Amino acid sequence: MSKNKQSILIIEDDGSYRSILVKKLTEEGFLAIEAKDGEEGLNISLEKHPDLILLDLIMPRMDGITMLKELREDEWGKNAKIIILTAIMDSQKIAQAIENSAFEYIIKTDTTLDDVVERIKKRLK
Repeated sequence: MSKNKQSILIIEDDGSYRSILVKKLTEEGFLAIEAKDGEEGLNISLEKHPDLILLDLIMPRMDGITMLKELREDEWGKNAKIIILTAIMDSQKIAQAIENSAFEYIIKTDTTLDDVVERIKKRLK
């Protein structure tokens, strides 16, 4: 990955929301990388080693929890910085994310893009 800009991998199946995140993060000086599902996100993560991963939970082909578990089995992936960004307020999903060392769990409807950016910056310090 480029050492000039910190890279953020956005794993999100909603194309519109993903595009908004890419635009915002690019404006904030990050290198934004996109994946449309967990399977693609896992492959990109293991290939490119982004500085942080924004991970949705409910996606086709491979959901976020499965992707997170598989990522944690990889030597690099054990320590990858992950923020869950989802619309799901399911306590079981939150517990699974925490068990798999997600750094933070953000509910999309309860936060602004500026808040998401601030949390990303905090995690990358």
